[in-house]
Amino acid sequence: MPVEVTWWGHATCTVEDSGVRLLTDPLFTRRLAHLRRRRGALPPPEAARADVVLVSHLHADHLHLPSLARLAKGTRLLVPRGARRAVPGLARIAGVRSLRVTEVSPGDEVTVGDGVCVRAVTARHDGRRLPFGPHFSPALGYVVHGTSTTYFAGDTGLFDSMAEEVGAVDVALLPVGGWGPYLGPGHLDAARAADALAALAPTAAVPVHYGTYWPIGMDAVRPHEFHAPGGEFVRHAARLAPKVAVRAPEHGERVLLP
Repeated sequence: MPVEVTWWGHATCTVEDSGVRLLTDPLFTRRLAHLRRRRGALPPPEAARADVVLVSHLHADHLHLPSLARLAKGTRLLVPRGARRAVPGLARIAGVRSLRVTEVSPGDEVTVGDGVCVRAVTARHDGRRLPFGPHFSPALGYVVHGTSTTYFAGDTGLFDSMAEEVGAVDVALLPVGGWGPYLGPGHLDAARAADALAALAPTAAVPVHYGTYWPIGMDAVRPHEFHAPGGEFVRHAARLAPKVAVRAPEHGERVLLP
């Protein structure tokens, strides 16, 4: 059966498999500090509906407390181990919304619903809550095993053991850009994401983490880095992984992936 993926913008996706609805790194805001949403309407209320939410790391554009506060009461939430210690507001939101928070590390597996297993995997990224804060928590990716197998990479750089640790997957959701004019270490640009795609060799892929948020007042600073990564990834993927079906949906678009 195909996997249904809706890209809401940035790293936020809904993945539907085997009757289970998974939501990645929810970010439902027009503005976050110096960032403004430049493309795509705000996700509708239905975007916050999920059986389980996967949070890849503690950066505020991935673990966004006001967005988590929109989740239905009792929603299951998977976060990196140590997240509650590093982000005290998480415990407050979880208490108010009765969120069922489970902290995980690479290799941990959590069963969701009937027949869906979520496995945490390594991501190469500085996932601290503050740039100079202590390392309380790892950055993670997640592999969802259902009727199909879907890899959500979170934020990550390319590393040698990625394909081995992730394993065989049908669908890969890969970051291909960022929210500023320059990408530091621990990120994938369009070309490196295509290298990762060639190593992973899934059946289908969707580029994420680009073309949604951009710093206020920086419209003229390397705007190519905002607009182009999705299309560049499609072109690089056609050259490096021609057998992979790559879909680059618009914001809010739902796609069926084999």
